[in-house]
Amino acid sequence: MDKRTTHAEQHNAAAAAEAAVESGRLVQVILAGGSGTRLWPVSREQYPKQLIDVVGDQSLLQATMKRMDGFAKTWDVAAQPVIVCGAEHFYVTSEQASDCGVKPCVVVEPARRDTAPALTLAALTASSDGDDPILVAMPADHAIADVPALHLAIDVAARHAQAGEIATLGVPPTRADTGFGYIRLGAQLQDGAHRIDRFVEKPAAELAAQYVASGGYWWNSGMFVVRASVWLAALKIFQPDMYAACVQAYENAKRDDGYIAPGADAFAQSPSDSIDYAVMEHLGKPESPFTGVVVPLEAGWSDLGSWDAVWEAMEKDEFGNVANGRVLMEGATTTYARSQGGRLVACVGTSDIVVVETDDAVLVADRSHVQDVKGLVSRIRQTNSPEADIHRKVRRPWGFYDSIDNGERFQVKRIVVNPGGRLSLQMHHHRAEHWIVVCGTALVTRGEEQFLLTENQSTYIPIGVQHRLENPGHVPLQIIEVQSGAYLGEDDIVRFDDKYGRCN
Repeated sequence: MDKRTTHAEQHNAAAAAEAAVESGRLVQVILAGGSGTRLWPVSREQYPKQLIDVVGDQSLLQATMKRMDGFAKTWDVAAQPVIVCGAEHFYVTSEQASDCGVKPCVVVEPARRDTAPALTLAALTASSDGDDPILVAMPADHAIADVPALHLAIDVAARHAQAGEIATLGVPPTRADTGFGYIRLGAQLQDGAHRIDRFVEKPAAELAAQYVASGGYWWNSGMFVVRASVWLAALKIFQPDMYAACVQAYENAKRDDGYIAPGADAFAQSPSDSIDYAVMEHLGKPESPFTGVVVPLEAGWSDLGSWDAVWEAMEKDEFGNVANGRVLMEGATTTYARSQGGRLVACVGTSDIVVVETDDAVLVADRSHVQDVKGLVSRIRQTNSPEADIHRKVRRPWGFYDSIDNGERFQVKRIVVNPGGRLSLQMHHHRAEHWIVVCGTALVTRGEEQFLLTENQSTYIPIGVQHRLENPGHVPLQIIEVQSGAYLGEDDIVRFDDKYGRCN
């Protein structure tokens, strides 16, 4: 506990934790700020695993958004979830929410500060109307096979949260896994939950085996259920600097319909820490005015923290293989193969192998070494190779571009602009551009000119000339862009006006 905490603060926090509030309103909080580097090359910094259909037809984020559907308990579940994500993922997050009929309140973090500040921003948002809801916080990049079983666990956890406790969901382990944190169980309660004795970091293999054999440890799922006021009171005691920075950032936030952007300068002052370290590890200590419980979650949970975990979570053929996309197997066993870029992937006689193909990279790994992919991505980043952070196909608020070809002093892109989409008014110091319309109608601004181009028409944008591309039509606009010049990097863009707030 921080030395600056006074006895009065402890007393007030204890009173808040003990006071049961009659309100049964639940607010789903989705923590969507992860990078998911262990699922490279499909998951990358600019388009991480929560935005990808890793184990189903929907992205992991979309599956998480729908996870509270049908929660027919005595609780009033708010129709609008709170999603916390980074600025670079705001537009695709909003787009995916719209695609599955969800209208969230999106809190855009000015910088990454881990899950404790993210949950704090969500708590401030959910309680801004004067209500004190129970937050059901869940990562956006996990998989749940049995949603009704999840609902049962949340129901139990919410009853503890309503009484002022901090609840988390723990997964009874099925194997000695070194990739998870563990929770040591305290006294068992009548509803099957346990007091939290302590949180344990990811252990070595021998220690993990001891934990599982003892029966006294559960995996830490990273899902938490807590009343907003209790979380804020706990954070104020255990992490006063984080609390102060988050409150100031929230007070300085820019707000729009369904959009909150906390103040960047204040948020930058917040320490970076996880929910576990910031608060949960303090529970159960004699000096803590808060108590915590862990509720069992037996719902086919997976954090999808590696390609092996993805293989585990998916339906397999009679030989233990998982094929995703254009994949053929001949004599293969216990193999995971994914064709993301559309090329045929053929596996012959493979065993315990992971093969993942994308437009610009191929991963081949032994399943027993898939945890090392994170280190591999770090090495790729050290070489300044773009494959660590972006895909060949890069999504933008207005649509996307696909880098088709490149060489010395040239680059070719296919650009698709959604109906109503508009690129920024911009110019380049080092490159010229040629645009050829393949489909749709383009509204082009070039210097003082503005004109329309239709299919098979083209134009030229000289170096140093302000320009903009827009789609005024009702169908996607597709163009081929040929760039030429001494430098073709994406940072050679000076923006003068932008619909999406990305001006220099």
